Amino acid sequence: MKTNTNIQDKIDQTLNASENINAVTVSPFFKDKTMQRLFTQKEVVSKTWSWFTPQLQLATLVCVVVLNVYAIQQIKSTKYNEAISSFASDYGLNSDTDGSLINL
Repeated sequence: MKTNTNIQDKIDQTLNASENINAVTVSPFFKDKTMQRLFTQKEVVSKTWSWFTPQLQLATLVCVVVLNVYAIQQIKSTKYNEAISSFASDYGLNSDTDGSLINL
């Protein structure tokens, strides 16, 4: 293997290159301005649910409650039970054991 004999020269050139870098001048108020910009930005509000305002939420809640009350009243009524029984008998879905072969 060949070893590089001038490795020390390359190290010296690298260290000398860092001496040629100029100092950066920064405004004395740079940090203050940056911090002010960071903390004064407004929070981003999601546009997905922005249309669902509290008034619309209340109206939706009232509609759902009214619909549920109406559905419960219809389920409790005898007309609904009669209609279900009629539907079940028309399509042979009755749980009656009259037509079974084994009577216990």
